[in-house]
Amino acid sequence: MNTKFRAVGGRGPARPRGRTGLLAIGALLALGVAACGSSSGKGGTTPGAQGGSFKPAEQTGGTLTVWVDSTRLAAAQLYQKNHSDVKMDIVTYDGDANGSNYLQTKVSLFNRTGSGWPDVVFSSQNNETSWAVQAGFTAPLNKGLIPQATLDGWATNANAPCTVDGTVYCLRNDLSQTVLWYNAKLMKQWGYQVPATWEDYQALGEKVATEHPGYLVGAAGDTFTPEVYLWASKCGANQITGPKAVTVETASANCTKMATLLDTLIKNKTMSTSSVFSSDFDKNEADKILMLPGPAWYGGALFQGTFKTPAGETGVAPMPQWAGDSSPAVGNVGGGTWLLSAHSKNLKAATDFLTWVTTSDDYQGKLAPGYPAYSAAAKTWLAAQVASGYYANDITAPLTAAANQVWPGWGYGQFSQEAIWAATITPGVNAGKSISSLLPAWRDAIANYAKADGYQVTTK
Repeated sequence: MNTKFRAVGGRGPARPRGRTGLLAIGALLALGVAACGSSSGKGGTTPGAQGGSFKPAEQTGGTLTVWVDSTRLAAAQLYQKNHSDVKMDIVTYDGDANGSNYLQTKVSLFNRTGSGWPDVVFSSQNNETSWAVQAGFTAPLNKGLIPQATLDGWATNANAPCTVDGTVYCLRNDLSQTVLWYNAKLMKQWGYQVPATWEDYQALGEKVATEHPGYLVGAAGDTFTPEVYLWASKCGANQITGPKAVTVETASANCTKMATLLDTLIKNKTMSTSSVFSSDFDKNEADKILMLPGPAWYGGALFQGTFKTPAGETGVAPMPQWAGDSSPAVGNVGGGTWLLSAHSKNLKAATDFLTWVTTSDDYQGKLAPGYPAYSAAAKTWLAAQVASGYYANDITAPLTAAANQVWPGWGYGQFSQEAIWAATITPGVNAGKSISSLLPAWRDAIANYAKADGYQVTTK
């Protein structure tokens, strides 16, 4: 085995969305794992380059080249340990963290020179197909490489970021489905019920503002705020309708209701406008959390890792839903993907590694820091979290349900919703404006970003 490290300079600090996982028990809890990218993009296609007309390179075998980020290095090394007959070249890179576009830049170079492509690569981003399919880089997995019976094992819509026109071009590594985190000790002490609806959630926030001022029921200061709240509310601000088409609608009831809820709770100061990763939040607000809607990885990365919340206090409940809505929906903040190169001359070994690294209990179930996208491995992973004794309740049911409830109406475009929110909404909120009043500006900004990336845009 040959392990290499490739430095990539000129990047800023990791964005919060780059964190993943309910961190696994034991040593992994201390890692403060950085990983998974945000929701973004279904890619465009190059006619005849992929899909049903995929023509593999001449299969000569040889060394299997795998690119991983530092967190997934353990996975590649474990595979090598368990498959000593496979000659591997394991290369670590930044995993496209923070949208560095390192992978796209290198693939563009390899396409020009006609060599250099890795066989399998991990990306912390969910939007790689938005360029990789068009570039002819990623192989179609459901066209004979991986059996449909295996692909059916992923959580509902987990591989949506990987699917273009019915063809699966990558596999989801982990999920970042949103749930409602809450302080079980305070809930019991104050006689409060965990809210099942957004209406009850807002009402409880208004009650907390009066009865326990200073305590929080949520946070809206991060760039992934729309992915926690607006996505879960089924706001159609990011509807990818084709390889290069998007519909942007921010005036629907599902958008305006959630904006009003956030405005109400921001005004009464039960909704923080600080980033949950900021030193200010950690110092002044972390110990004032009553409830906090957020992704699966909040449990390990925030409550256990950053906030050092004592064991037995943190509980997990289903994400609230609007009253009368019979189709539960949640958002998603992260989750990485694995891609198999269409240029691989070692498809058999590459496919075996790809399947193992995404489905194996040895890694996904027992060692992976984030909630596995493959359902069977997720059961093993959840059992380990429960056995740790950290949580106030059995987290299995709410996280499992949420994994299959990520609303499919929020797409994975090439443009970054987080960058748009940071440029459009955050400054306005910090200046005292309401999110409701900024919805038209948000719509226009999304449209402009999308057009700049070559999308046909429909606004409503």
